[in-house]
Amino acid sequence: MTDSPASPKETVTLTNNSSGKSVELPLIAGTVGPKVMDIRSLYSDMDLFTYDPGYTSTGSCKSAITYIDGDEGVLLHRGYPIEEIAEHGDFLEAAFLILKGELPNDAQRTKFVTDISRHSMLNEQISFFFRGFRRDSHPMAVMCGVVGAMAAFYHDSININDPHQRMVASYRLIAKMPTVVSWTYKYAMGQPFVYPRNDLDYASNFLHMMFATPCEPYKVNPTLARAMDRILILHADHEQNASTSTVRLAGSSGANPFACIAAGIASLWGPAHGGANEAVLAMLHEIGSKERIPEFLKRAKDKNDSFRLMGFGHRVYKNYDPRAKIMQRTCHEVLDELGIKDEPLLELAMELERIALSDEYFIERKLFPNVDFYSGIIFRAMGIPTQMFTSLFALARTVGWIAQWNEMLTDPEQKIGRPRQLYVGSPPRHYLPLHQRG
Repeated sequence: MTDSPASPKETVTLTNNSSGKSVELPLIAGTVGPKVMDIRSLYSDMDLFTYDPGYTSTGSCKSAITYIDGDEGVLLHRGYPIEEIAEHGDFLEAAFLILKGELPNDAQRTKFVTDISRHSMLNEQISFFFRGFRRDSHPMAVMCGVVGAMAAFYHDSININDPHQRMVASYRLIAKMPTVVSWTYKYAMGQPFVYPRNDLDYASNFLHMMFATPCEPYKVNPTLARAMDRILILHADHEQNASTSTVRLAGSSGANPFACIAAGIASLWGPAHGGANEAVLAMLHEIGSKERIPEFLKRAKDKNDSFRLMGFGHRVYKNYDPRAKIMQRTCHEVLDELGIKDEPLLELAMELERIALSDEYFIERKLFPNVDFYSGIIFRAMGIPTQMFTSLFALARTVGWIAQWNEMLTDPEQKIGRPRQLYVGSPPRHYLPLHQRG
């Protein structure tokens, strides 16, 4: 990670017009992107804090992992465009890159794949932990509990000050998350757990654990495996979003890695974050039929109507989401492979995509289908229940969380997270005995 002052004398002068007092704040330039103003001395120099709900203009850390330019529709991992990674690599190659900063050579790739494969099994006692949940529990509730509980089983990888233990914990979490997610699904379905197979690649192994049963052999469809692999790549990391910031904040206290990832899963569970592709399916159910699309598009354009077109546009990307282009192609590959032509909900989704992409209202506002729109359709086509969608998001994002957690622990400037607040409660007052209270 490198940064430098924007120039030897480049600063911003902040003046308090009430007192006339001024302070010069240095500007810091990253590799690419806007310069940042270093406000660490603001309180000591000016007796002022900043107020920025949602951290929309505040950088909480330095990071060399992911860069987003929302205006231009750019997403880079370690400098590589997401389109190139998804087109030419696979998920474990992307994971190596995100974790270690460079693409692996042949020997490194072989060793990394082998290491991940050999950590894919869960401690057998954890299978009994699943049985403590109701079968109709939300998958994310189960995942929060199981992943957090892993710290009770893997004591040899919770010392965050030991680089080797951090590496072992990182590998374990990446390797075991497909097993956790698939077993969560199997438990809800009342089916026996399927154990991982080291002879399958990461995505194929996950699909095998999801859909195989002891009754008959299960052959993984290579088109579906490639689609799942791309989905994992496209969701692997996305800068300092809500769940990643949660992982960093939990980690800043010195919490063990399993607790930190469980915290990330809890944050991702929120409908405004990881639940977006679930919301797409809910919207499609609400629309109901292709004939009603014009009615709902009209409602989406009405500022006074509460209806929102889910899966279109993105808070970060003011241009086309670069991941959506890949997902669009992948979505159509999956639908073609499965020969799905008479599924009303998927037909509705494809018609909605066609109309919205040709509607001037959406084109002018750059409200294009995003990655959640297409991933929801793909999961539906694969036969994955809607409630499982966010769990698959967590599976993909685990590598990003782990990389961000490791980066935070090795950053000498990082401290325990302790945001300030603007207090708007009662001014100081005295405690009244019970008989004097009105």
